[in-house]
Amino acid sequence: MGSDSDFPVVEPAIKRLKSFGIPVTAHVMSAHRTPEAASQFAKGARDSGYGVLIAAAGKAAHLAGVLAAQTTLPVIGIPVKSSTLDGLDALLATVQMPSGIPVATVAIDGADNAAILAAEMLALSDEALAEKLAAMKEEMKKGVAAKDAAVAAKAAAL
Repeated sequence: MGSDSDFPVVEPAIKRLKSFGIPVTAHVMSAHRTPEAASQFAKGARDSGYGVLIAAAGKAAHLAGVLAAQTTLPVIGIPVKSSTLDGLDALLATVQMPSGIPVATVAIDGADNAAILAAEMLALSDEALAEKLAAMKEEMKKGVAAKDAAVAAKAAAL
């Protein structure tokens, strides 16, 4: 993440990845204040065993792009809502990458979806992980069906 203040946004991604049994590390590195550290991390990420990188940053939000420029691993950007433009600035900075440097971008503060997308990428070569993702989607369906039944019952009682 670009700042330690981004941790509350990133925390759901860490929890979701761990729930799938995916090892996670978290770091603070700034595209602007510590560009060398961000670059070195990205350059060595594949050799260090990473499969996907998730970068959360607000305002100028260049972290995902800096990482993507230095690795062939998939990079997922989480634009973080800031006090100035409600995260629109971060969204635009994260999603508008030049040709050749792709960054998959989730919604503003969309850490849970970033984790799920990362898991789906890793599941391309991990059947057990693919099964965990399928089970999660089945649980989501059951949750929606239960909510539907509850709303239908409330409406019928009116």
